[in-house]
Amino acid sequence: MQTEINFDGIIGPTHNYAGLSRGNIASASNAGDASAPRAAALQGIEKMRHNLALGLPQGFFVPLDRPDARWLESLGTSLNDAEPHLRAQAWSASSMWAANAATVSPAADTADGLCHLTVANLVTMPHRSHEWQGTLAQLRLAFSGPQFAVHAPVPAPFGDEGAANHMRLCSRHDEAGVEIFVYGVGGGRFPARQHLDASKAIARHHRLDPARTLFLRQSDTAIQGGAFHNDVVAVANEHVLFTHETAFYERDAAHDAIRRAFPAVEIVEVPESAVSLADAIKSYLFNAQLVSLPDDGGMGLILPTEARDTPSVWKWLEAHVAGNGPIRQLFPVDVRQSMANGGGPACLRLRVVADPATVDPRFVADEAKLDRIADVVRRHWPESIAPDMLGDPALTADVRRARMALLEALDLGELG
Repeated sequence: MQTEINFDGIIGPTHNYAGLSRGNIASASNAGDASAPRAAALQGIEKMRHNLALGLPQGFFVPLDRPDARWLESLGTSLNDAEPHLRAQAWSASSMWAANAATVSPAADTADGLCHLTVANLVTMPHRSHEWQGTLAQLRLAFSGPQFAVHAPVPAPFGDEGAANHMRLCSRHDEAGVEIFVYGVGGGRFPARQHLDASKAIARHHRLDPARTLFLRQSDTAIQGGAFHNDVVAVANEHVLFTHETAFYERDAAHDAIRRAFPAVEIVEVPESAVSLADAIKSYLFNAQLVSLPDDGGMGLILPTEARDTPSVWKWLEAHVAGNGPIRQLFPVDVRQSMANGGGPACLRLRVVADPATVDPRFVADEAKLDRIADVVRRHWPESIAPDMLGDPALTADVRRARMALLEALDLGELG
């Protein structure tokens, strides 16, 4: 049975605050602070447990091999000799944000009836540009069955940052829908990370119907305000688009295009007058998981506790729920370590519509498996990492042993 599965990135043992992500306000604001990799990973595991308890299918991806010595070697240097900014880029644990792993088109949308996944190239940010090889290896392992087509990345220089800039509207997850690719245009103090040509290439590779495919421009206001991905200002689920007023360039035309492509859409827009763009970004109101709850429970919003702690945001959400809007339940979750590095609940997951039985079971979560993961994290993940520790050979050895312990616990040694 085709259903939506959320695959969360397990937060890796090298999680640190180096402030590498230009345009990501939270990342820049916390640069130089000491991180807590063990607490971060356990927070992510608890979010997965929360989703399982709601009756939602849940999967995961494992951390990549970091620090990436081979990437440094390609630059003619090494872990010992690299300049501090290159060393930090080699240590980055940013693959935990699985929304940037790939763009996914369910079988119901594609001409060949396969679920297509294209790994993101992430070329805009140096610390992420060397993720795709390890991510592609996991995707090809997890989705190796004949029901899937897994594609290599769109070539540089066309920047692609995956599902964080992709939405889908449909009546049900297993029925044909409309896919929306959101791109940016360069200029200003912060870069636009999703290129229109990359989005169009993915749509062609995925064999999407042009009549059911939209390419919408993200507003410059949103990008320059700190919405480095579209999922910081908009999220869709089935027939609902939940969006901030400032999300799209030429808002009225964008909304009209969406309604023409999918007349059943319900656009739930939060006005700037009620929640400022700054508050939306600070709270990650839209970087939430908008999900369909089992047993006709309506839709729920799995959002960071920061949204509850932001008065304007929580006031709007409570009024929406009380007013019988499509979002019926609110579920704040604690992912503060990820939030401090610029990623909320939606950043941590990749949505795949598929039959869970067709996915490699080693990547499918249940309580027992999450127990095993949590046990490895408690025994092996560092308690704290300060930026000046990244050159410590002992710490390098520790984090590598930690990742290998996780792979062994999950029988995923071939990813070593």
